[in-house]
Amino acid sequence: MNKNEKFVITINRELGSGGRTVGEKLAAKLGVPFYDKAVIEGLKAKYNLTVEEIEKLKGQKQNWWSDFKRKMGFDDTASAKFYHSSMGQAPELLTSEEMFQTEKEILKAIAADESCVIAGRSGFYVFDKIPNHLSVFIQASMEHRIQRVVRKDGVTPEEAKKTIEKVDKMRENYVNRYANTSRYDTRNYDLVISMDGKTEDEIADLILKYIE
Repeated sequence: MNKNEKFVITINRELGSGGRTVGEKLAAKLGVPFYDKAVIEGLKAKYNLTVEEIEKLKGQKQNWWSDFKRKMGFDDTASAKFYHSSMGQAPELLTSEEMFQTEKEILKAIAADESCVIAGRSGFYVFDKIPNHLSVFIQASMEHRIQRVVRKDGVTPEEAKKTIEKVDKMRENYVNRYANTSRYDTRNYDLVISMDGKTEDEIADLILKYIE
């Protein structure tokens, strides 16, 4: 990946691994916007974006995302923080085919307009044919994940493990359905990294070294 040209870095991660934080830190170090599920869901809800609405916007202007942001006064960093904090740890909801296609169109438009880091949402699949794309999968041992969820959400280890197992299953089903593969298939990624014994900053720096 050439960071001197327009690029997209996608980060898939296990719940409790710290992968989302790694994505945020990596984006900050690279000086580019960071997007995750909360941002995409917030955009769909706030602006009522559907496949049909996106097609209308695309028909008006080829680079519709840039024009859309300008008209809506949408600022990448501020909105990313707003949607994440306002939605919090939103539950993993079932996704329809139309919702998936809408998310895919939004993600492609974002990456076509600017360099960015995107967490989740089957990014490795959406951008698998896109030039200058780096795909990363961040994982961790169950012990590491449980401890992090306990600290972050204030739940018991038993509750944390139950949540992790539930989200793992739902995310795997999501990838199986829409990407026809497994999120644990390492062939889908350029880098597979374990968080055990490492900080988020160390992992972000590791990815930067790989890029350079």
